[in-house]
Amino acid sequence: MQAALATDTAPPAPRPGRGAVPDADRDAASWTLLDDPQEWAAFGRPLGAAEAPACWESHVAVEGIHCAACAMTIEDALGAVPGVQAVRVNAASRRARIVWSPAEARPSQWFAAAAQAGYRFVPAGDVSRQQARRIESRRALFRWLVSGLCMMQVMMYAVPAYVAGPGDMTRDIELLLRWASWVLTLPVMLFACGPFFSGAWRDLTRPPGPAVGRPAPRGGARRLGAALRLLGQRRISMDLPVSLGILITFFVSTAGTFDPDGPLGREVFFDSLTMFVFFLLTGRWLEARLRDRTAGALDALMGRLPDSVERRGPDGGFAPVAAHRLAPGDVIRVRPGEAFAADGVVIEGDTSADEALLTGESTPVPRPCGARVLAGSHNLGAAVLVQVGAVGQATRFGQIVALMEDAATQKPRLAQLADRVARPFLVAVLAAAALAAVWWWPAGPGHALMVAASVLIVTCPCALSLATPAAMLASAGERARQGVLVARLQALESLAAVDTVVFDKTGTLTRRQPRLARIYSRRGVPPGDALALAAALAEATLHPAAQALADAWRAQGAVSNWVLAEAQEHAGQGVQGRLRPRRPGGAARALRLGSAAFCGVPRLDVPAMQVHLSGDDGWVASFVLEEDLRADAAEAVAALGGEGVQVQLLSGDRDAAARRLAAGAGIALARGGCLPEDKLDAVRRMQAAGRRVAMVGDGLNDGPVIAQADASFAFGHAVALTSARADFIVLGDALSAIPATLSQARRTLRVVRQNLAWSAAYNAVSVPLALAGWMPAWLAGLGMAASSLLVVLNSARLAK
Repeated sequence: MQAALATDTAPPAPRPGRGAVPDADRDAASWTLLDDPQEWAAFGRPLGAAEAPACWESHVAVEGIHCAACAMTIEDALGAVPGVQAVRVNAASRRARIVWSPAEARPSQWFAAAAQAGYRFVPAGDVSRQQARRIESRRALFRWLVSGLCMMQVMMYAVPAYVAGPGDMTRDIELLLRWASWVLTLPVMLFACGPFFSGAWRDLTRPPGPAVGRPAPRGGARRLGAALRLLGQRRISMDLPVSLGILITFFVSTAGTFDPDGPLGREVFFDSLTMFVFFLLTGRWLEARLRDRTAGALDALMGRLPDSVERRGPDGGFAPVAAHRLAPGDVIRVRPGEAFAADGVVIEGDTSADEALLTGESTPVPRPCGARVLAGSHNLGAAVLVQVGAVGQATRFGQIVALMEDAATQKPRLAQLADRVARPFLVAVLAAAALAAVWWWPAGPGHALMVAASVLIVTCPCALSLATPAAMLASAGERARQGVLVARLQALESLAAVDTVVFDKTGTLTRRQPRLARIYSRRGVPPGDALALAAALAEATLHPAAQALADAWRAQGAVSNWVLAEAQEHAGQGVQGRLRPRRPGGAARALRLGSAAFCGVPRLDVPAMQVHLSGDDGWVASFVLEEDLRADAAEAVAALGGEGVQVQLLSGDRDAAARRLAAGAGIALARGGCLPEDKLDAVRRMQAAGRRVAMVGDGLNDGPVIAQADASFAFGHAVALTSARADFIVLGDALSAIPATLSQARRTLRVVRQNLAWSAAYNAVSVPLALAGWMPAWLAGLGMAASSLLVVLNSARLAK
């Protein structure tokens, strides 16, 4: 028997961790606000069993961080806190990931440890984060304006000294101009240079690392070696050499102003000093603006959730509550223009929703009564009542945020290498400046000190530390805006070298779900009853074929007489379980749903996808499903070929069906009948032959091969994002995202290499010039600021 079925195509007070985070200069007792376990979910999630998690993972934004040395300082400070298991800080994104044990530590302890090291933590979801960024940006702009105005005036006073001939300017006028320059330099030193001096003071007052037991050094050389070792135990940031250069230049110039007839009487460089500070603040301000365009995208994403919602109470009235207080089963009212605070089902009203960020669907999606809505999407139509189904990290929005937070704190391999180089390089800079001063001292103390200042300023490794993370974060932000989440920054480097892309078929190369075309059932079993049994068992799996059966049953609007009691999924084969009748008195049934081999039945002689249902008494029914290629499949395959990439298809479906669909997409190499282990073996053989393989799958049955591939893509609708092993998550249905991401990865690697080459070339040229005394302090400042700015500007091209 067969049958054809149609299918449907007044907000509360801010809670600790989101608006009541203590400032770094407040009493440490105020951090205990963060120690309430009910508030931990505001800035973290448990790792392990939900009932008794061994550790929590928290993501926080870091204020006051400027370079790789700052990141290493924070990692050391928090690593010394008992109960903190792991710390990872990314200087480019200014974010930190902390894994900590609630049995041994509390958030207040590692918040306080960061404050003691000179940095302020803010929970990543803090609603005041954007306001704090605006205040910081205005303050930086004001410092830049003060330095610029003072620089222009000091430069005006310095011009006569450069252009005046012998006898053109009296000594009194020369001294007056020096004193005027000194007075105008004071606001630069006391206000504009504040961030540099505070950072340097933090470096000097921070206790060094654990000392290694050695006998007391004797002799000058040994004392110098011991001093350098002690310096190496500290975490030196770029602020220390910069501040030393500024102070040396200021005090040498001040000595020349106060004692014009002394040994430093001719060494007055207020114009160079103010120009250097202006250039450095210009670079930092522009760098911060460009960084906020990329790293700030995560804050903008997290800000999509409302802080409070209207929840229905026992009396039927609605009252505002904090969004993080919602629980499954609550009923909330969402007005037009507001964001949905949780995943749920519309139980009253009809509306439409903007889900572009979550699903890649750019047009509003109808959400009538009974439809599911997603946290983070916006209500565009009318006010609706929604019954909450999932909250927090269990929502799709929470899973996306978790992926982006993790990516924002990662350090790619090249960035880790640059950090390791930058750490000893700063110590070497201080040693080189000291040796340069000693070398040039016979030529005059003033000249020697100015050479040392130029060496300190010009050799700052900011550009080297920013070269890789700035480019990769810019690319990750660009991909996120296009509906592709970068779960692992290092994968951008791996993807750039890929020469083979392997596609799965069902749900990947074809549309998300096939459609039910025909039902064959044994005599005595109506097709509708067979579909009811299959749909009940299909609830245990996310496989597109099973979901097609569930959707076909739901489209009829009938109530199933069966309830899923237990189930077990077999990857690549099917699902087996027990169904019990909804009405008492009936007998439970043990059933299998999946491939013909799994169900122990012969295949139908039809050229289409088949799903079979069998029980203890043998074959029950077979379902014929039809698949359609995605609309852009052929275009995506052609684009990959244009990038010089070989495309293959590995499918668990019959070989004939796999080759037919592959031919329609323009794929020459196709193979069907593959179990998950067959796909894994095929990828391993390609890699053994020297090929770099990217896998594109649905993230479920393809889990092992996705983990094995050099780079991997999964479509976000197919599997819970938090458990996906893929490097890239495609939120929408467009296959064109695959070649676009490959092209972006190759552009990213080119930019990283350009950044590293520029950083190396800049230091190779500037350091010898500074040591030779041919680079004044103002030119050193211009070169250092320009090098960092060039790296950030070059990386910002990737965000377009």
